[in-house]
Amino acid sequence: MFGRTSSLTGESRLGQRKVRLGSAVMAILLGVAVTANLGCNKQEQKEVKERAVNVQVWTAENRSLRPFVESIGTLNPYDMVTISSELDGILKSIHVNEGSSITRGQLIAEIKETDYQLAVEQAAAVLKQAEAALANANLEHQRKESLYKEELVTKQQFDDIVARLALAQGDVERAKAGLDLAKEKLTKTKIFAPMAGSVKEKKVTAGDYIRNGTFLASVIRTDLLKLSFSVSEKDVGRLRMGQDVAFEVDAFPGREFRGQVKTIHPSLEEKTRSLQVEAVVANTDRSLKPGLFARVTLYTGPARGTIVAPVTALLYDNSATKLFVVEGDRAKERQVKIGRKYGEFMEITEGLKEKEIVVTVGQNNLMEGVLVNVAR
Repeated sequence: MFGRTSSLTGESRLGQRKVRLGSAVMAILLGVAVTANLGCNKQEQKEVKERAVNVQVWTAENRSLRPFVESIGTLNPYDMVTISSELDGILKSIHVNEGSSITRGQLIAEIKETDYQLAVEQAAAVLKQAEAALANANLEHQRKESLYKEELVTKQQFDDIVARLALAQGDVERAKAGLDLAKEKLTKTKIFAPMAGSVKEKKVTAGDYIRNGTFLASVIRTDLLKLSFSVSEKDVGRLRMGQDVAFEVDAFPGREFRGQVKTIHPSLEEKTRSLQVEAVVANTDRSLKPGLFARVTLYTGPARGTIVAPVTALLYDNSATKLFVVEGDRAKERQVKIGRKYGEFMEITEGLKEKEIVVTVGQNNLMEGVLVNVAR
């Protein structure tokens, strides 16, 4: 009896060990399965987290562009003359007003000529008297010379007539000069335009008493204009006579005007460290007016092939400049070197090739290798 009971008890213990072993195995398998499931879930979560960044792009181009310098300038008259009186007197008439177009030699104003006409007549009378005195002195000289040769007069008497003749000749010369001066003054009572152009300003009115040097009017030449602008010190070495200049003015939006460099000043302005330049501009239709401000583009060389990208594509990190390009569906960071700015585009001298896809919007959210979605 006791031996059987003992045997059953052993079997029972063996069964319990198997159950515990099975439970342990099941627990391990369950743990492995849970771990595997968690790993899969993490991988799936990781894949779900990689989202594409939306971007807009532009294809890099090789454009034929001319290097240039930009500036702000002012249009000035090509020439300006101040017309003044050379005489004293009452202004008889003035024949122009502000804005009047005039030709070279046109009558501008007249000074009352009565006094100057009388001066001419007086000078003419003085000349006539001097000439009569000279004629008498000449006749007497001839008589005294014959007598002196025959020793009928003394040398002193002959020398006297020679001196009187010389004085009479001098009086005639002075009288002629006086007459010429009087006539010259008479001609100056009429004032003529020294050049063609337009009257900028008129300062007098008929009836005014004017003096020598009184400002009457100013005339400007507007069929040609001077475009004055400045170039910074760093660009001075690129300046040449005859370079092309293009400019725009607010008065004629969308219209481009042209000129050529005529004057390069010899020294820089100390305060601004810039050099003054003047270009000649044709203005045959007189549409451009002196005083207009102009946005100037000075072309400093011939056109050349240049890789360009939009200015908006560039990112600046201290002294470095970079941008992002799209390769496949991934963003790639590029360090680039830039040149001159051409309107909305920047010259890329290194780091970018023609036809590469450049990110222009959304690049601030990008890093190397990030998945991108190009917006269409």
